[in-house]
Amino acid sequence: LSGHHFVLFLQPGEKNNGFDVLYHNMKHGHTSTKELADFIRERATIEEAYSRSMTKLAKSASNYSQIGTFAPVWDVFKSSTEKLACCHLELVRKLQELIKEVQKYGDEQIKAHKKTKEEVSGTLEGVQNFQSITQALQKAKENYNSKCVEQERLKKEGATQREIDKAAVKSKKATEMYKLYVEKYAVAKSEFEQKMNETSKKFQDIEEVHLFHMKVIIESFSSTIHEIHLQIGEVHEEFINNMANTTVESLIQKFAELKGTGKDRPGEFLFVCFLHILITLFK
Repeated sequence: LSGHHFVLFLQPGEKNNGFDVLYHNMKHGHTSTKELADFIRERATIEEAYSRSMTKLAKSASNYSQIGTFAPVWDVFKSSTEKLACCHLELVRKLQELIKEVQKYGDEQIKAHKKTKEEVSGTLEGVQNFQSITQALQKAKENYNSKCVEQERLKKEGATQREIDKAAVKSKKATEMYKLYVEKYAVAKSEFEQKMNETSKKFQDIEEVHLFHMKVIIESFSSTIHEIHLQIGEVHEEFINNMANTTVESLIQKFAELKGTGKDRPGEFLFVCFLHILITLFK
């Protein structure tokens, strides 16, 4: 930036309020910082609540029926859900760290604003002085015009010389006062423009640093969320692969291995008559 944007677009104007606009804009910078911290904190609260809900859901998967061929699938769900809960909890931790950085920056802002307020106090006095002289000049101009008109009216209406002379004295005083404030205005205007030019640049420097810092914070916020979303994507990808590897055949085989009662088939049994055996033995 050129450093002249504030100077160019915040000229004195009718009421010379450019300084007031710039000063309050600087103060609002701290409000923006505080609000950004509040926003990130609310996001962290949402993520923390979501993580707790996912943890609760993962535990509930352990309570589902472990009987039947579908039972092993709940282990896949539980593992995946626990990892998702961890991802969101990690996001909470990183957002809380970022909040501390924003708060630290906010404290630095307060100190910088206090220092700037002291540095621009001379400009504020110059602005107030210029505003006061501008108002006085306007009144002196109006009084001068009024007295001149009054003097001319008396001449045209044929007033006495005494009345005309008296009006002339008032007109002369008004003229002198008007000239005096014109001179004061020129001096105050020069001082006002010089100080406003310097102060506007100072305010713009502060705003450029502020906006740059806020962008860095937002980029860190965005990067953190992006990083966690990549981890979440990996968990989902792992879930998809695990489910792909969990085939119908593997579920049935696992059930058979877990619940099997043996691999040997029952032996053959032949009917033998007991009476026939006795006859054979005693022949």
